[in-house]
Amino acid sequence: MTHTVGIFGGSGFYRFLEGVEEEAVDTPYGPPSARIRIGEIDGTRVAFMPRHGDEHTLPPHRINYRANVWAMKQVGATRLIGPSACGSLKAELEPGTFVLCDQFVDRTSGREDTFYDGPQTTHVSSADPYCRDLRGTLLDCATELGIPVVGSGTVVVIQGPRFSTRAESRWFTQAGWDVVNMTQYPEAWLARELELCYANVSLVTDYDAGLEGMSAMPAVSADSAFAVFNENLERLRSLLFAAVPRAGPQPHDICSTALASAIVH
Repeated sequence: MTHTVGIFGGSGFYRFLEGVEEEAVDTPYGPPSARIRIGEIDGTRVAFMPRHGDEHTLPPHRINYRANVWAMKQVGATRLIGPSACGSLKAELEPGTFVLCDQFVDRTSGREDTFYDGPQTTHVSSADPYCRDLRGTLLDCATELGIPVVGSGTVVVIQGPRFSTRAESRWFTQAGWDVVNMTQYPEAWLARELELCYANVSLVTDYDAGLEGMSAMPAVSADSAFAVFNENLERLRSLLFAAVPRAGPQPHDICSTALASAIVH
């Protein structure tokens, strides 16, 4: 096994592989959400961690994202996949659709969201924050498996733990964004700061706050969102089992060279 693919488990996704070894990792940023489970898929080493903890005890705004991403790098992961539940901001993105986001909009507050607090000043480009190569692999695999998938999209990341108001949903939709989630920032961004590849798989579980023009629909609830996620968990597992062996080692790209022109001398 020449490389490691890391996977963060989201809401409803707390176990992945059988026969794993658990590794406790200490980080300079405190403890990560859980021990990392180390296994393999067809010769590719896999590191899995449930980002909300083993029993979903960490709400989105309390996750130690820096510790989680640092721990993944420490166990050798160079390519990360971050599945997550999300709400749809467009009528055509129905529950059960997988969206492979290529952009995020940060609407969080107060989260520790950088490894570079000084004294060395570092400005990493965030123009294209997700790994194009890894996203392409996931798209190919989802298409081959017959999974309803959209190959790009913008996720707006809200602070949580509350869901959006109807007014906020209208605002997000009018801005042209596609899905809404509570955990993609700063997780995806911190991976780039450590020169790791990162791809997102957003699984649509609901229409966010009913969407504009769909106010007759019931507002999203945790129970309904988790139910849809659980219904689609096996498809997500199938996608990951197909994509991980095809991900390959980290290429020489914008992910692996993110710091090359970012450090102020």
